[in-house]
Amino acid sequence: MKNLLLALLLMTSANIYAQEFYDLNTVQNIEITFAESNWDQLLDAAYAADSGYILAESVMINGTVFDSVGVKYKGNSTYSSNQTKNPFHIELDTYKDHQYEAYTDIKLSNVAKDPSFLREVLSYQILRQYMDAPLSNYANVYVNGDLIGLYSNSESISKKFVNSRFGSKNNTFIKCNPPEGAGPQSNDFPNLVYLGEDSTDYYDAYELKSDSGWDQLIDLCDTLKNNLADIEEIIDVDRALWMLAFNNALVNLDSYSGGFSQNYYLYRDDYGRFLPVVWDLNESFGRFSMTGSGNLNSTTAKQNMSPLLHENDSDFPLIQQLMSVPRYKKMYLAHLKTMILENFDNGSYLTTGQTLQDLIKDDVQADGNKFFSYNNFISNLNSDVSGGGGGPGGGGTVGIGNLMNGRASYLLSQSEFTQLQPSITEVTISTDTPVVNEMISVTSRIADGDFAMLGYQSDEHAPFTKVEMFDDGLHNDGSANDGVFGTSFLISSASTQFYIYAENDDAGMFSPQRAEFEYHTITAAFSNTTAGDLVINEFMASNDATISDQDEEFADWIEFYNNSSSAIDMSGYLLSDDGTELDKWAFPDGTSIEAGGYLIVWADSDEDQEGLHADFKLSAAGESVLLSLPDGTIIDEISYVDQETDVSYGRFPNGVGDFQSMLPTFNAENSGLSSTSLEPKLNSQFTVRPNPVSNSFLLETNFQGLKESTVNVFSMNGSLILSQSFSQSILIEIGNWEKGIYVVRVGDSVLKLVVI
Repeated sequence: MKNLLLALLLMTSANIYAQEFYDLNTVQNIEITFAESNWDQLLDAAYAADSGYILAESVMINGTVFDSVGVKYKGNSTYSSNQTKNPFHIELDTYKDHQYEAYTDIKLSNVAKDPSFLREVLSYQILRQYMDAPLSNYANVYVNGDLIGLYSNSESISKKFVNSRFGSKNNTFIKCNPPEGAGPQSNDFPNLVYLGEDSTDYYDAYELKSDSGWDQLIDLCDTLKNNLADIEEIIDVDRALWMLAFNNALVNLDSYSGGFSQNYYLYRDDYGRFLPVVWDLNESFGRFSMTGSGNLNSTTAKQNMSPLLHENDSDFPLIQQLMSVPRYKKMYLAHLKTMILENFDNGSYLTTGQTLQDLIKDDVQADGNKFFSYNNFISNLNSDVSGGGGGPGGGGTVGIGNLMNGRASYLLSQSEFTQLQPSITEVTISTDTPVVNEMISVTSRIADGDFAMLGYQSDEHAPFTKVEMFDDGLHNDGSANDGVFGTSFLISSASTQFYIYAENDDAGMFSPQRAEFEYHTITAAFSNTTAGDLVINEFMASNDATISDQDEEFADWIEFYNNSSSAIDMSGYLLSDDGTELDKWAFPDGTSIEAGGYLIVWADSDEDQEGLHADFKLSAAGESVLLSLPDGTIIDEISYVDQETDVSYGRFPNGVGDFQSMLPTFNAENSGLSSTSLEPKLNSQFTVRPNPVSNSFLLETNFQGLKESTVNVFSMNGSLILSQSFSQSILIEIGNWEKGIYVVRVGDSVLKLVVI
């Protein structure tokens, strides 16, 4: 048995995203310039009419200037035509194709409800430890040279966001906020209550951000109410539990867990599950008081809010139904306890809050349009602030430290959190050299637990497959009832992520404790791939008429060949045209190439098409093609110079030879015929005319006297189109041949035929 070095293998599911624009240690500088001096009136009028963006002459971000940019006011309760400092939405690509560090949408909140200036930025910082959430920091905003004030600057939850976190962007995407705004005037809340099969009954509570998806939303609501056993197939339950734990821990009631059941998104991944994403945290840390079943009008009431708020409330089915499953309830409480212990019981949130306030204090003091005093800003990190505030319901604001110190003490004293949790130690795998397609065992010593399971995945975006672990002496777990639990599963790719969950009658525990967002990782080798087994065999960097993909597009293509006697699993292999960025594109899970087989990848930057389409194109002017193992080991590489249109570059002999320009043999054995051999020669054994041809052509040999010959015509993918014997000459009708390039062979001579 081999002990895992957990400190080294503990990984987060989040990728490293470009963060300079959202660097927590830097206040951004954004300067908006309008040609009109009455820009505020124009923005107010556009907001009132919901008519979209106003053209800004320019927007400068940290010294980088963009001309012709869309700007509008945003917000619901934080917007007012009577105030100078309103929330902004800047869209860099409204009129021109601008982007800043790959971002196009900039969302700026005016901090109207928060004396501390911390609630949004600090809340997102805490949330990102447990689930995918927007990046967030601060920005000073100027308009026409005047400082409007200090804003919180939070990443937009857009198609770019879901694509960067979840690996897709074209599926059902729902903003769970009433399109007309939530408030006491409405009873239409995005609370996931099942309203029947008529999609129009959902229009007033949800905003569809994709072309379709109402049926999927209705299916989620129906499943919650009527088919809870299938809930994991339609929503990421663990992510939902983290969201609910976060809302409860931070008394974030302007959320699904509060009076309007709003301020979250649902994105449906490629596996058919909805993934919840939290947004709009300006009233976190107890600034909003409406629970939906009453108001928490005092600091004490907020400190002592039940950890199981809405457990029995049918108006909150995501809470009620998940809490009705004992295992989900224990998981939720384990997540909630982890969040409290890691942020609030140890006081780390106050350290972060103080650091952020020290960073922005001069900017807050310079903000002449802020909604609270500078003294309120300083004191609200710890103490309650009475009165003041912008927008409806300004009122008093509970101190973050006052609230959360009391809340941590309250929650940790409740019976749900004083129960003995299982402990999970000595996580072990059965081999220190795992190999792809090998069965391995994972064991762990678990105390005070009578049930354990392991969740594993081979694709970071895929649902975790869950298998029970046993302490029965039959699962590579030692002796029965010795406290060591074990299970086995197949390693199907180079990287496998897993976590362990254990429970007893009273409580549950995860390893790592931030699972499923964090996990342990196993890295496996590909034992059946050695140098020369799998090669780049042929490619075309300028495909004008040779072969089209399934959408009838003539794209660049790369052919691979398996020289070995066994199939090769290419799941997770990397393909690139840049030696400094080997992971430009990864082969999808389940991709394999048979012994002696060929595999084609289209290099067309069009991953939305069916089949294998890499996220880059080949340059006909010359570059490189690199094939790597998932760990970055390069197993084949070819550099090339200028390529001729409709001429490929491939190995001859097939699979092992040097590269040369040649007649394309798409998905077939390389012929070795050079492109120059296709040009007419004076001593050629035959001629064809006309060429190009549209109906028929005459083939004549240069042989003297009667001599029987055979003509073979091949398509550019190597398929035999025609084979016929003749003497001296033959008229060939092209019939229904597709337009493109063909090869005509007589004896050892070949010519290129163009069909138009």
